[in-house]
Amino acid sequence: MEFQIKINTNDQLAHRDPEDTVLGRNIVRSGLLLMYELGFEHFTFKKLATEINTTEASIYRYFENKHRLLLYLLTWYWNYMEYLVVFSLQNLNDPELKIKKIINLLINDLPQDLDSSGLDKKALHHIVVNESSKVYLVKEVEEINQVHLFKPYKDLCARIAGIFQEYAPDYPFPRSLSSTLLEMSHFQYYFMLHLPSLTDFGKDKDPQSIARFLEHLIFTTLKNKG
Repeated sequence: MEFQIKINTNDQLAHRDPEDTVLGRNIVRSGLLLMYELGFEHFTFKKLATEINTTEASIYRYFENKHRLLLYLLTWYWNYMEYLVVFSLQNLNDPELKIKKIINLLINDLPQDLDSSGLDKKALHHIVVNESSKVYLVKEVEEINQVHLFKPYKDLCARIAGIFQEYAPDYPFPRSLSSTLLEMSHFQYYFMLHLPSLTDFGKDKDPQSIARFLEHLIFTTLKNKG
């Protein structure tokens, strides 16, 4: 079964919907791969224009800057992850099993074939791990937040927080724990690959070791009512 994610664009995220044209779709998909290859700091619209045989001006007709393109990609990821959470939990009643499933979804590469987007999910997952904090660790974060560009991320956090409340109704900090889980899953994965002395997982580089750590952390925290 395939599904399609539709991002509701506005002038703050994209000047025009890239999914409406062949060029726009190429900008997003090739931009994803080039950003994965080069890293956000070295990625430029000039390099992307050369890669897809167009002009920088044509890319700027869709995105104000590379930060907005990164935010567009992360918006797609957050929507996709929320869909995976809903889809994967629909037949589960035990909140403990739900939490374990969520942790595994966050740690492992995304499934490639559930949707019709054509986005490279492995590249997207690694961009999330490597670059996601750069969309909100910026001076303009409050202005970006005011136009609701972080809403998909907040919706995902709220959904996970709701599962925490199922498991431990009296736990007083479910949203804080939810956002901590999301960010920690990215940071620990990044440290495992690039700064291994900051983790206990640098030797075997096994994402499932991170999952076990996160399970220990989350369940120990939820059982402590604060």
